[in-house]
Amino acid sequence: MKTILLSIAVLLSLPAASQSLEIIPLGVYGGADESNLSAYLVGVENSNAYISLDAGTIKHGINRAIALNTFDQPAHVVLQDYIKGYFISHGHLDHLSGLIINSPEDSSKPIYGFADVINVLQNNYFTNASWANFANQGESPILGKYTYTYLEPMREFNINQTTLKAKPYVLSHVNPQKSSALLIHNPQQQYVLYFGDTGADRVEQSDYLNTIWQDVAPLIVQGKLQNILIEVSFPNEQPESALFGHLTPKLLQEELSNLAKYTGKENLENLNIIVTHLKPSKTAIEQIKAQLSQDNPFKVNYIYPVQGQKISL
Repeated sequence: MKTILLSIAVLLSLPAASQSLEIIPLGVYGGADESNLSAYLVGVENSNAYISLDAGTIKHGINRAIALNTFDQPAHVVLQDYIKGYFISHGHLDHLSGLIINSPEDSSKPIYGFADVINVLQNNYFTNASWANFANQGESPILGKYTYTYLEPMREFNINQTTLKAKPYVLSHVNPQKSSALLIHNPQQQYVLYFGDTGADRVEQSDYLNTIWQDVAPLIVQGKLQNILIEVSFPNEQPESALFGHLTPKLLQEELSNLAKYTGKENLENLNIIVTHLKPSKTAIEQIKAQLSQDNPFKVNYIYPVQGQKISL
C-alpha cells in the first residue's frame, strides 16, 4: 500500500516539475556586437513553446544554442515552430533587429508591445523603404505574417500557443522616451520579471520602477518571483548625465533598496538577478561584475547569462 501511495505521489509531482520555467538567452549584450544583442526566450521545460523577450539577435543565438546542445533541432525549426511570439520592450535596433532581418524566413505569429513600440515598427522598419511590411497593418503591400498585439499597462494577457500569461509595465528610457517590462508566469504561479532598457527612478524623475516594485513585492515575499532580468549597462564611473536611460551597479543597488522597502531586506536574500544589456566596451564588463560583487548588501545572486546556454529556474 505504501508503495502504491508513493508511486501516485511521484506521478502527481511530475507535471508540476515538467512545467518549470526556463530561459534561453539568444543575445545578452547592449551594443557593440551585432551577433549578441538582447533577446531571451522564456518558456516551460519540455514544451518547445517560447516567447522571445526582445529580438536583437535571433538566428545567431539559435545557432549558438544548437552548438551548446540547448536545442536538438535545426535553426529554422526553432525560429518557425518554437518561438510563438515576440515581446518588444522598445523600438531601438539592438532590441528588434533580429526580428526584422529574419522576418522573411519566419512563420506567422504575434508581436506584443505598447502602441508606441508598434508605431515604430509600422512607421520605421516594416516599410517598403526600410525592408518590407511583414505585419498585418501599415504600408501596402501588407504581407500579414506578424499580427500586432497592443498591450495596456498592468493588464494581464495570454501568450499565444503557450501556457504562459504576462503583465506589462511602462519604464522610462531617457525621459520622456519609454520602454517596458514584462512579468511572466506559468500555471504553477512561478514568475519571472524581465526589464527592457530602463533608467533609475531618481535619475529619470519618474516612479515607474517604484510602481513595479510595489506590485511584485508580494510575489517575492511568497517565493513566487525569484528571478529578475534587469539591465546594468555601464560601470559606476559613467556620469549620470551620460547614462541615456540605463543603470549602473550603484543605481541598481539604489533600486533594490527601494524594492526592499516593500519586501523587507531579508526577502531579497538569494533573489536571482540575471544581469542583462552589458555593453562590451574595453573593460566595462569586468568593472560592472566587480562592482556588483563588492557592493551586495542584500546578498542577491548575480547571474551573467551566456548566449545559447539555458537557465533553468
